[in-house]
Amino acid sequence: MMKRWTAGGMVLIAALWAAPACAEVTRLDILERGPAFGGQAFGPVGSYERIRARLHGELDPMAVDNAVIQDIGLAPRNAHGRVEYSSDIDILRPTDAQQARPLLLFEVPNRGRRLMLGAFNADMKGPPAALAALQVAGDGFLQRSGATLIWFGWQGDILPGEERLTATLPIARQADGSPLTGTVRSELTTLAPTPVLNLSSGWFTLMNHRSYPTVELDNRRRLPDGFVPSLTVRPRESAPRVEIPADQWHFGACDASAPHNDRQVCLPAGFQPGRLYEIIYRAKDPMVMGIGFAIARDVGAFFAHAEQDRAGTANPVVHGESVKALVFGSSQSGRFIRSMIALGFNRSETGRRVFDGAMPHIGGGLLPLNVRFSQPGRAWGQQVDHDYPAYDFPFTYGPETDPLTGRTAGLLDACTRTQTCPLLFHMATSLELWEGRQSLGLTDPLGQRDLPEPANVRTYIMASTQHAPAAWPLPQQPPYGLCRQASNPNPHLWTLRAGLDNLVAWVRDGTVPPDSAVPRIADGSLVAPDRVHFPAIPATRYDGADRPAPRYTGQVNTLHVLDFGPDYRPLESSGILHEPPTSGNAAYGLLVPQVDSDGIDIAGVRNVYLQAPIGTYTGWNTFRPALFEGNFCNFQGSFIPFARTEAERLAAGDPRPSLQARYPTQQAYVEALRRGADRLVAQGLMRAEDRDRVVGEAESGGIRQGP
Repeated sequence: MMKRWTAGGMVLIAALWAAPACAEVTRLDILERGPAFGGQAFGPVGSYERIRARLHGELDPMAVDNAVIQDIGLAPRNAHGRVEYSSDIDILRPTDAQQARPLLLFEVPNRGRRLMLGAFNADMKGPPAALAALQVAGDGFLQRSGATLIWFGWQGDILPGEERLTATLPIARQADGSPLTGTVRSELTTLAPTPVLNLSSGWFTLMNHRSYPTVELDNRRRLPDGFVPSLTVRPRESAPRVEIPADQWHFGACDASAPHNDRQVCLPAGFQPGRLYEIIYRAKDPMVMGIGFAIARDVGAFFAHAEQDRAGTANPVVHGESVKALVFGSSQSGRFIRSMIALGFNRSETGRRVFDGAMPHIGGGLLPLNVRFSQPGRAWGQQVDHDYPAYDFPFTYGPETDPLTGRTAGLLDACTRTQTCPLLFHMATSLELWEGRQSLGLTDPLGQRDLPEPANVRTYIMASTQHAPAAWPLPQQPPYGLCRQASNPNPHLWTLRAGLDNLVAWVRDGTVPPDSAVPRIADGSLVAPDRVHFPAIPATRYDGADRPAPRYTGQVNTLHVLDFGPDYRPLESSGILHEPPTSGNAAYGLLVPQVDSDGIDIAGVRNVYLQAPIGTYTGWNTFRPALFEGNFCNFQGSFIPFARTEAERLAAGDPRPSLQARYPTQQAYVEALRRGADRLVAQGLMRAEDRDRVVGEAESGGIRQGP
C-alpha cells in the first residue's frame, strides 16, 4: 500500500539522506504555504494548498550522468567539489493528503510562466496578474482530478518579477578564474520605433531576458584577435544583410546623462518595426544553462520518490513507489521535454525513470539549451529566429537516417539504451506543420514516406489550429493584430483534456490510448505546399467586419543543414556555436496538411468545432503591411467566417456555403455538433463531460459566433 505523507506528520530520519532518490537535492526551503484559490473546494477532493519554495541542489561534475552538460567542468565548485544551483518551486496539492491521487503533474514553465492551468482548465478568465499568480482555477479540471501540480524554474536568463519562476545557475570561468568569452549573435526586433534595445531583444526575448554583456564597450575597438562587432539590418530573412556603420551605433544607453552599460545597444536613428537587426559581438560570462535539464531530472526524482532533503525537510507531496510522474510543457517547454529526453535526462542518477509520461505540447524541434552562451528564449520562424539551432537532426522519436548529413539517430535513443523512456503524447497544431517544420516528425527527412512510431509514442495533430488559440472576441476591423487576417481561435482545450486522461490511463493502468491522428503521405492528407487545394476566398464584409482576401502563397519555413562549426555537436544540440552559421544548399522536405473545400485540414484531430464549422480555420496567416508583409505571421493562423445567408455569400462571390445553407435551423446545427462530438467521444478524442457541455451551449445559445 502506498504511503501518504504530510510535512507535519512525517517521521524524519536523518539517515534517509543516504537514500539515492534525492541524492542531488540538498535543501528545500519552504517560503510560503496557505490555501489556494481562496479555499475553493473541488468536489470530493476538497480544497487545495499552495506551497512556494526554493530548491537547492548540487551536481557532481565528474559523474557520467552530468558529463553531457556543456561547461559543467568550468563551473565553480563548493567545498565538496560539487556544482550548485537553485530553483523556484511552486506546488498545488490537495489540502487533505488522503484525497491526493498518486499522480504528480509537473510543468516545465515557458519563459518562467505557468501555462498548465490555462491549457487544461476551462473558463480561465480574470486579470493577467491573477492568472499568473495561480489565483484563478476556472472549472477546476486539474484540481478535481486530485493530482498534485508542480512547477520548477530552469531557465537561468529569466529575470525575476511578475510571478516568473527562475533558476540560479553558475557562470562558467576559465581555469585560471578569468572570464570566459565567446561570440554571440543576437537578432533584434521591435514592434515600435526605439533608439535603444537590450542585447537580447529578439521577437520572443524582447522583455524579461538577461543579456550577455559585451567584453568591450567601444564598438570600434579591435580586440587582440582582430574581432570587431557588427550591426546589420535587412527587411526580411532572405534579404542580404546591410551593415550599419560603427559610428552610427554604440553599446549602452542613448541618454548621454546615463552611464554606458554593457547589456544594451543604442542606434540614435532608431530601430524600426518590420526590420531584422543582427548584432554579432564578443560576450563574457556564459551561464551553464544545460544544468536546466539536470534540474528537471532531480526535481522530478526528488518529489516522486524522496522522503526528505539532506537537511531533514520532509517532501511535502505524495510520493512513493505507486506514484506516477508526468511532465507537460508548451512550445519552448515542449522542446525542452524532447531535448531533455534525447540527452538522457529522464534517467535519474540512481538509474530509474524520472517521468513515467510526457506531453510536449506545440513543441516541435529541439531546445539549444546545452550550449555556451545559450539563448533558450529563441524559437523558430520563417522570418524571425530563422537560423538558430532549433531543428537539428534527429527529428523523429524513432531512429532514422538523414541523407543530408549521413547521420542515423532518433530522439529516444538514449532512454531506449537505459530503459527509461516515458510513455509520450506529442500534441501539435496545424501551424506547426505550416510554419514549424512538424512534418519532419512524421516522415523521412526528404518528405517522401510516412514513418512508423515507437510503441510508446502517440502523435496528435490538432487540425486547423494555431500555436495558441486567439482570444475571443476577435477584432471586428483591420488591422487584425500583426496579421492580414483575424487569428484562429479554434481551441486546443477539449483535445488536451481527453489526451491527459488517456495518457494518465496509459501510465497508470496500461490502457492502450487511441491511435495517433496525423496527416499522412499515403492517403494524400500530407502534401507538398503547391498541391494544397485552398479555396479562392474573396474579400468579404460579413457581420460588419471587413476582411481582405486570404493569400495562399504555398510557403513553408524552409530548413537547411546549419553548420555551427567543429565545437558544436548537432546530434546533441550541444556545444559551442561559431557564429554566424553556414547553410548547406540542400533542403529538407517539408509537407503541409491537405484541406477540404472550406480550407479546413482533412486529417488529424478534427475537434468538435470542425465537425460543425462556422468558418475557415487555418494553421497559417501572413503579416500585414509595414511588417514582413506576405510572409508567415509568427505563430498565427487565420479565421475567415462563412456568410450568414446565401444572398450575402453570392454577393461576395464566396465559394463556401453559408451558415444558412449548412444549418437551416438551430436544431440542425445542434445535431451536426452532437454527431461530431459523439464520434470524437467514441474515438477517445473528447471527454463525454465536455461533449455534454459543448452541445448544451449550442442548445441554449444557437449557432456560435465563435470560435
